[in-house]
Order: sequence, then structure tokens, then C-alpha cells
Amino acid sequence: MDFQLSEEHLMIQKAARDFAINECLPGVIERDELQKFPKEQIEKLAALGFMGMMVKPEYGGSGMDTISYVLAMEEISKVDASVSVCMSVNNSLVCYGLQEYANETQRQQYLIPLAQGKKDNELYIGAFLLSEPEAGSDATSQQTTAEDKGDYYLLNGTKNWITNGNSASVYLVIAQTDISKGSHGINAFIVEKNWPGVVVGAKENKLGIRGSDTHTILFNDVKVPKANRIGEDGFGFKFAMKTLAGGRIGIASQALGIASGAYERALAYSKQRKAFGKEIMHHQAIQFKLADMATKISCARLLCLKAAWEKDEHLDYTLSGSMAKVFASETAMWTATEAVQIHGGYGFVKEYHVERMMRDAKITQIYEGTSEVQRIVISRSILK
Repeated sequence: MDFQLSEEHLMIQKAARDFAINECLPGVIERDELQKFPKEQIEKLAALGFMGMMVKPEYGGSGMDTISYVLAMEEISKVDASVSVCMSVNNSLVCYGLQEYANETQRQQYLIPLAQGKKDNELYIGAFLLSEPEAGSDATSQQTTAEDKGDYYLLNGTKNWITNGNSASVYLVIAQTDISKGSHGINAFIVEKNWPGVVVGAKENKLGIRGSDTHTILFNDVKVPKANRIGEDGFGFKFAMKTLAGGRIGIASQALGIASGAYERALAYSKQRKAFGKEIMHHQAIQFKLADMATKISCARLLCLKAAWEKDEHLDYTLSGSMAKVFASETAMWTATEAVQIHGGYGFVKEYHVERMMRDAKITQIYEGTSEVQRIVISRSILK
């Protein structure tokens, strides 16, 4: 068992860290406050090959492993979780889903530009459309319908909480084709944003990750060619579950990064701030908080890397991915809250960053499977 990162992994980690500090940190507070989509940062990530990290080079990707992806996600999430969630959706959900389950024609048409993050010199990213007003954790209760019309499907319905909702060019849409078949009557479709009948709703005004654009997407009699269905008829629910299993590693890594960033800021502040005649790092109350932070973050990192390793080794990573996701997200929320506490009054002020990290951390316990759903997955695995 080797815990040492390879030279390549260290290079990727450093590249992501440098990018976060030089490209994401400037303006991060303003982007959060104004809910400004980080288009410039995403375009530069694409140029570095970070929008299609695990995609094979023949499909426009960087051909990296999942461990590289975890390392990059952590470093970028330390600074700006709004940037990292856009990166995560494009990598974990959209590109992964297409590379694994799309046919060759679909890969050539959509995966290549998505992995490169651009098409005709314009930003080209994707979004994953599963959640609905009445179908969040219960993904089988799809109300969006895709009626078979022979050589095309007629798509109608509403999708909620869609990351990259307005900025994406391509949507992977989960819809019900035959309600009598339950989950076996669900399909997955590739839908282009500019098709007639696709409507982007208002942007959500969110607690955290305010730089990412989250929208409701509506479909009104959208004609989807049969050629844009992913996999065999009825494969949609399996497609969504298999894709989300990998996506949880990305969100776990995001949570890890938020926790690491909050801890690093709290540690640095404890060495500067004085109280009762000495730096607060010399007070046992602060030392114990920092010790617990460091321990939990190390545990979260090991869980993320284990899940990534299992995925790279083509093992079943369902259990490890859920464990990583639930533990890392709860570590992020706890660590960010404690970082605010260590900063005292300054922790409540935007310029010290930790209040934003606390707000950003909360969503990691909710999206791509709530903590409660992860515990269901874990318990089912251990109670077989």
C-alpha cells in the first residue's frame, strides 16, 4: 500500500493550486456577492484540460485518472467552490456519462467539444438534468415525459436546481417514457439548449456557491431525435444512478477542498490574532479545534482517494463513494463553521472568506445525493 503521490499527481496538484490562487482568488468575493458566473475562469480551466480530465485523448480529453481529478477539485475548491462545481458537473456527470454510455456518433458530436470546453472558440459545457419539483432524492418519480413519436421523442416537463443551467450548451435530460414500467420506463437524452421549446427559467438566488448559475429548465414540446437517446430504451434510470455514483466523488472532493481551505485560513489566523497577551494558537481551546479539523480533513481525504482508486481500478466504488461524500460534506460544514468561530467577529466579515466557505459547504450535504440518501446507500451495502 503506497500513500505517496506520483510525480504526475504532484504536478497536477500544483497546477490546480497555482490556478486557484492566481485565477480564482482575485474577484472571488465580488463574484459571490454579484452572483457572477466565472466564465473567464472556466474558459482557462478548459485550456488547461481540466474540463475533460478523465476523458480519453481521442475524445478531446486529458486522459487523467480519477485521483488526479480529486486532487484538482480539492485545490480549486479551497478557493472558489463556484468554479469547482461547474468543473465537477462537466467532468463527473456529463463527460463521464457520455464516454461510458453514449454511442460513437454521440461521442464525436458532443463529447469532444464538451471535454475541450469549447466549440467554435466559444465556451461549451454541459448540465445534468435529473431533479424536479417532485423528484429530488426520489429519482424514480420523474414527471418530465418523453413521448415516443416514431423517429423522435416529444419532451415536456420541468427540471429544477440545474447547475450550469444557463451557461451550458448541452443538457443530459432524464425523462419518463413509459410510466407503466416504473424505473424501467425512464430514458436519458442529449438535448441542445438552443432547440425550440427549451426555456431557461430565472436564476436561483442561493445561500452559497452563488457564482455558479443554477436555473429551472422547462421543456415545451421539444422534439428530440431518436439518435439522441443514450443507450437502449429504458436505460435512463440506470444511466442516472451509475453517473451519479461517480459524481459523488467529485462533490466529496469539493467538500474536502472547502474544508481544507477553511482550515488553512483558520490556522493562519490563529498565528496572527492575539488574545490575553498571546497568539490564540497557544490557547488550548483553539488548539483542539485545529487538531480536530486536521484529523477530520485527513480522514475525508483518504476516503476520497480510496473511492477514486477503486474507480480507476474498475472496482465497485458505490460504497466508498457514498462514504466519502457523506463524511467529507459533513466535515466541510463543521470545519467551515469552526473556522468562522476561530476568526471571531472577523469570521462574519466577507473579506476573511470563511463565511463564504461556510455558506458554500452546506450544499455539499444536499446535491448529488443528500447525506440521508448516502446513509441509505451505505446501510444497504453493509446489511446485505
